[in-house]
Amino acid sequence: MRFEVERKFLVSHDGWRPRAVRRRRLRDGLIGQFPAGKVRVRLDDDGAWLTVKGPRVGIGRPEFEYAIPREDAEAMMRGLCAGDLIEKTRYEVPHAGLTWEVDVYEGSLAGIVLAEVELDHDDQPFEAPDWTGREVTGDPRFRQATLLRLGAEAGRREILAALG
Repeated sequence: MRFEVERKFLVSHDGWRPRAVRRRRLRDGLIGQFPAGKVRVRLDDDGAWLTVKGPRVGIGRPEFEYAIPREDAEAMMRGLCAGDLIEKTRYEVPHAGLTWEVDVYEGSLAGIVLAEVELDHDDQPFEAPDWTGREVTGDPRFRQATLLRLGAEAGRREILAALG
C-alpha cells in the first residue's frame, strides 16, 4: 500500500510551460465514491490503471493502484463510470528538487489548470513555484469527484463560477 501525500494549487500563469519535461494525455472515470474514498479508472497512451483511494488523513490518504488491460479500462469507462470522463493533459515540471504535476483540463472542464506536488510526509517543507496561486488542497470543490460531477451538471461558465 502506498500513502499519497499531496498539496494542490491553482495555477496563476503559464510560467511553468517552458520548464515542463514530460506530458501525458489522461482520461479518468469515477467508478464509485463512498464516504471513505473512491474507485477510479485511468487511461493514457502507455497503459490503464484501476485506483482505489481511501479516507483522507490530513492531506494524505492510502492509495492502491493496479495496472489493468486497456480493453478492460475502456469497457469500465463505457459501462461503469458515473457522469462524464475527465480529460486532461498532465505536465511534469521539476522545481526545487520536486516534480510538480500541472493538469490542464479539457472538454467541459476547459479553463481549469491545477498543480500538485507529492510529498513524503504532511509537514515536509517545499518551495512553491512563482506560477502557483492559491492553495486548494483542502477545498472539496477541487477534488476530482467534484469536478466530474460539475462537468456532468453544468456548462463551462457555470463550472468556473462554482470554483471561483
